[in-house]
Amino acid sequence: MTAADSPAARYAASRARQAASRTRLAEFRAILDFPLDDFQERACEALEEGRGVLVAAPTGAGKTVVGEFAVHLALAGGRKAFYTTPIKALSNQKYGDLVRRYGADSVGLLTGDTTINGNAPVVVMTTEVLRNMLYAGSSTLDGLAFVVMDEVHYLADRFRGPVWEEVIIHLPDDVQLVSLSATVSNAEEFGDWLEMVRGDTTVVVSERRPVPLWQHVLVASANPATGVAHAGGGRALGADLLDLYAGHVDPTDPGVNPPINPDLLAAFRAAPRTSASGPGGRRGPGDRGYRGRGGRRPGPDRAVGTRRTPARFAVVDALDADGLLPAIYFIFSRAGCEGAVQQCLAAGLRLTSPAEEAEIRRVAEERTQTIPAEDLEVLGYWTWTESLARGIAAHHAGMLPVFKETVEELFSRGLVKVVFATETLALGINMPARSVALEKLVKWDGTAHVDVTPGEYTQLTGRAGRRGIDVEGHAVVVDHAGLDPVHLAGLASKRLYPLRSSFRPTYNMAVNLVAQVGRDRAREVLETSFAQFQADRGVVGLAKQAQAHAEALDGYARAMTCDRGDFPQYAALRRRITAREGDLSRAASRARRAEVVAAFERLRPGDVVEVPSGRRAGFVVVLDPGEGAGFDGPRPTVLTQDRQVKKLTVADAPGGIRTVAKVRIPKAFNARVPAQRRDLASTLRNALGALDEPGARPGRTTRARSGAADDAELSRLRAQLRAHPCHDCPDREDHARWAERWARLKKEHDQLVRRVEGRTGSIARVFDRICDVLLTLGYLAPGDVEDDPAAPLEDALDAEEPTDDARASRGGLRVTRDGRWLRRLYAENDLLLAECLRRGVWEDLDAPALAAVVSTCVYAGRRDDHHGEPDVPGGPHGKLARALEATTRVWSEVDDLEEEHDIDATGPLDEGLVTAVHRWAVGRGLDAVLRGSEIAAGDFVRWCKQVIDVLDQVAGAAPTPEVRRTARQAIDRLRRGVVAYSSV
Repeated sequence: MTAADSPAARYAASRARQAASRTRLAEFRAILDFPLDDFQERACEALEEGRGVLVAAPTGAGKTVVGEFAVHLALAGGRKAFYTTPIKALSNQKYGDLVRRYGADSVGLLTGDTTINGNAPVVVMTTEVLRNMLYAGSSTLDGLAFVVMDEVHYLADRFRGPVWEEVIIHLPDDVQLVSLSATVSNAEEFGDWLEMVRGDTTVVVSERRPVPLWQHVLVASANPATGVAHAGGGRALGADLLDLYAGHVDPTDPGVNPPINPDLLAAFRAAPRTSASGPGGRRGPGDRGYRGRGGRRPGPDRAVGTRRTPARFAVVDALDADGLLPAIYFIFSRAGCEGAVQQCLAAGLRLTSPAEEAEIRRVAEERTQTIPAEDLEVLGYWTWTESLARGIAAHHAGMLPVFKETVEELFSRGLVKVVFATETLALGINMPARSVALEKLVKWDGTAHVDVTPGEYTQLTGRAGRRGIDVEGHAVVVDHAGLDPVHLAGLASKRLYPLRSSFRPTYNMAVNLVAQVGRDRAREVLETSFAQFQADRGVVGLAKQAQAHAEALDGYARAMTCDRGDFPQYAALRRRITAREGDLSRAASRARRAEVVAAFERLRPGDVVEVPSGRRAGFVVVLDPGEGAGFDGPRPTVLTQDRQVKKLTVADAPGGIRTVAKVRIPKAFNARVPAQRRDLASTLRNALGALDEPGARPGRTTRARSGAADDAELSRLRAQLRAHPCHDCPDREDHARWAERWARLKKEHDQLVRRVEGRTGSIARVFDRICDVLLTLGYLAPGDVEDDPAAPLEDALDAEEPTDDARASRGGLRVTRDGRWLRRLYAENDLLLAECLRRGVWEDLDAPALAAVVSTCVYAGRRDDHHGEPDVPGGPHGKLARALEATTRVWSEVDDLEEEHDIDATGPLDEGLVTAVHRWAVGRGLDAVLRGSEIAAGDFVRWCKQVIDVLDQVAGAAPTPEVRRTARQAIDRLRRGVVAYSSV
């Protein structure tokens, strides 16, 4: 009998099971209709034991169960739990989930524009709302036991990520933190940081997908018989679905550099190709003068053109034929998503049954019944419902929120079969699918077309495979120009990506920290950020490298020791001589170039010029002197002796030029006419012939004497070198080689030390520069803090000046009265808003005008939204126009101050939303608001809600009652119709 089978062991196991059955986790299991996975068990056990947890697992693995257990623990213990998400749509969705489980009385919702039951024991909120609570000392925090941070990997987001770190750092110590993240390669590093700032934290990592994911490529079929018929009467190329990996590769664990499916490679070779000729295309066989790549004519086996990409409706048809619907089809373009829907409609694609169509129409009508009838046309309602009825939809940020939410509901219910979506759908919205298709592996990031990263690919394809419904999920990449299967295999097999902090101090953060803990303590707090933690960890490796350099430098110094004298001093003299020679050489080169540029600037039409050297060496006649050129000097147009018209540059004449004669250029000369070029070239040759007569050719210029020969400093250094005792050492050159190695390594070492110093305390230095700006503008002042840091901000804003006895030292800085208003402004352009309010720039505006001018501090147009300067309501001399001009002046002054203090500049103002917001605020209809604008309805609603959010801050932070009142009126004017819509 083994020890495990002994009576004592069985008794101990029985007691353990009895104890486990009485735990909160056992209670939680009882209300679930599915068993917990191992990683969920481990995370929940750690929570019940009082530890914080970091859970990193793939999309769809069930991370949120751990967050829901934290909610269960809070309710069972009579405490509070906050469930935070990065975006409002996720907050709304999670609020609905928790209400269904615990009831509306126990669950609240707080987002920027929605407040429901905010004092409930469980509150779902966006992370920004919690950050604002922490700075304001809100009483809602009383009794808080758990905070769940869903999608915590969002802290890498450049714009919103810093808020997550602020919350993690400033939460009270007794609050247990539940961090839910996608799979990242540095989860342990993130866990170490959480342990440092939050205390005991358990890291639970699961890389196993609950539903295995298969990787495929969809290639245009080479067989015409597989074409797809469409409503226009024609046929489009069909598509073949092929596995990415070779047959023996396990798709759930492909390893490094997995072999590619040979059938896929054969299909690539046989795939139909686009014509290489035609309007705007490249020339192909049959075109006169055509050559293949490298100038070769293509042989019979040399393919011409690129592989054809299957039509979008053909892709959907192929997915349907292979049983891979419902599918999310990612297209990195809003116009592409809408265009794909139109193509499917035009092709007559229908994916729903009559019963499904009827249910879809019922849901769509029910969800949109609050939209005014006159707005339906401008919103494209009829086309939208028709595509929904066929099981086809688009999903992107330009859509109206109610349209997007209807699509999400219908897709989740399996009624809509395919959704063409931009990558914003991948940000946590619960829309699982059987398959995910990607049209391309390149996307526009706002500034350039960039490759999809492994992390983005994992995030996008993570929705494929519905747990409890599908046995396996499918990721499908549609073949397109430039698709490399080896690169795709690298994307698909590298599932992990590192989490990098985007934390940076802000003006609002600075005044709040100084008010609460003082400048010195604030610097210490900021140095506990994940950004500084990562920088410090990077310093460890750099410091080790610097230490190795230091040891090597000692060895080099010993090797160059000379018994005749101080060889480092001698080597330094040699380096100074080399540097001086280089300086003189560069000065001479600049002087020669200046002479050449001056000679170019003196050229006139008809000048016959000799170019002694360079690629244009020979004689030319100037046709056009090319005046008014930039830094590189003039670029005259010239005619060569062999009748070619060329541009002559300073770089073409390194040895300078000489004007040797002048010829007459006919007034009607046209360089495009070969006969006229021939005649002028003949005139040039005749002029050169005349120069061959004795005394006719100008004398050549003599080469200037080298500056080094007459340089006193260089002569003095050379004399010191010759007089040095080490100069006569027989081993001098051997010592010199070691000295050169020492000098090169010393330069590298110094650079490394500067990098170490730059990283150490880097966040605190940025904070110091921000404090300097706030000192300059008067939001901070030398001395002690003015308001009680423990008091709620509402009280602090209205408090009287404290007495000297009540003041406590806060690191030499205090928050001024102006700074107190800044404490309430959390927007990205916080300092600009504060300056405009303090200077009274918006004092005399009515509600619509205030909303319009605030939009310039919020709105950032897409690159295709800008079409010239907008017409400002009220005309160029009206109150709004004057306020816009004054706001721009304030922004310019702030921008100059930030540049002076080496701070990332406040983003420029964008007036692209001014007219639309003003029209909406005065009560115009949606059609009139968007007329003449490229702004999509969904974008308009989204930006209006952000303007409302900032106006709400202005209503609480403006120094005068008039502006606060106008801001509240502006909110009421904007929050109507489609803008007022909320799904909860």
